[in-house]
Amino acid sequence: MIEFFADSTILEMRIVEIKERAINVSRYADASLGGQLSTSLVAIVTDARVDGEVLTGYGFGSFGRFAQSGLIRERFAAKLLAAPQHALLGDDRQFIDPIKAWGVMMLGEKPGGHGERCVAVGTLDMALWDLAAKFKKQPLHRLVAKTFGRQPSEHTQAYAGGGYYFPTDDIPRLTEEIQHFHNLGLNTVKIKVGSASTTTDTKRIEAALDVVGSTNRLAIDAMNNYDHSQAIEAAHAFVPYGLRWFEDICDPLDYETHKTVAQQYAPPISAGEAIFSLSDARNLFRYAGLRPQHDTLTFDPVHCYGIPEFVRVIEAAERSGWSRQDFFPHGGHLFGLHVACGLGLGGCECNPHNFQPLGGFGDGSVIRNGTVSPPDAPGIGFETKSNFMDLIRQSF
Repeated sequence: MIEFFADSTILEMRIVEIKERAINVSRYADASLGGQLSTSLVAIVTDARVDGEVLTGYGFGSFGRFAQSGLIRERFAAKLLAAPQHALLGDDRQFIDPIKAWGVMMLGEKPGGHGERCVAVGTLDMALWDLAAKFKKQPLHRLVAKTFGRQPSEHTQAYAGGGYYFPTDDIPRLTEEIQHFHNLGLNTVKIKVGSASTTTDTKRIEAALDVVGSTNRLAIDAMNNYDHSQAIEAAHAFVPYGLRWFEDICDPLDYETHKTVAQQYAPPISAGEAIFSLSDARNLFRYAGLRPQHDTLTFDPVHCYGIPEFVRVIEAAERSGWSRQDFFPHGGHLFGLHVACGLGLGGCECNPHNFQPLGGFGDGSVIRNGTVSPPDAPGIGFETKSNFMDLIRQSF
């Protein structure tokens, strides 16, 4: 049942308040090991109730960047709060349409200058989609599929993100972590390279392979650390392993190095995590030497200005010969899982024990042989993740 508060004179949803808080997250399950980043947590509160509960949408800025408090509060939340109500409402004039709200946030924004403006918009976009799907009383992946004229998938492949360098006992702790992922049902794993010598990194790869058992079940991520000569050296060292993919090799805008590596490294490579706009994505497809339907694209939907721009990135990729199955969104959280199922992508990342309490899926999620389903709950399903809701209560 949809209800509106007594002071709402017409049946049109209104945003009452937008709350934001910067929180710290760690790359490690044990946050005392370091690896600290931050992200923005937001809540969009409306004047509507669903089954007696105040209708509120939640979002956060995914992982890998930093909190966007100023941009969210002073620029994009302010646009949403100041907008005429008709500019936000869907065709039925009852609920806030995330596509129209996205247009309001981007109104007057100049081309270029993407920086991390895109993360601020994507953070609010996540909350707007959570809000809309809750209003529709359906899981987000089904609303996304319907919005973009697709049939939703009720499950997708997921791989485990992690494998960061441990400050002590790196190899034993790395193998223990990967075994933990396997015990959870995540049989494909991504580990980090590029912050140590090639000799050290090959030892990490071989230790990981001893656990996963197959080169197709191990990906490596250099976190954009290599310069041109280092990238070539690493590619030559890693090529014999034939791994699932070699990700974020160099600076994300160094298309020349990407292209050179692609010419010399036959196994799949991966890029896109640090590409945040349609215009930059087009340049990646044109100039980085990536090989459609061989390589992997790991764009983060939140960091790409949210779902509307992310869909445009997918469509541009398809025009360049890519398949949706080549997309494995970065992030490792419930939102990425819904997006992958709603848009028919190849799979998604899962961060089961790092970046808590935001990483990973719902408390009842079951991963079997690397396959997982989104929670059958309205919205993104954050309410199925108890540590996330504890954070919400503490924050707001």
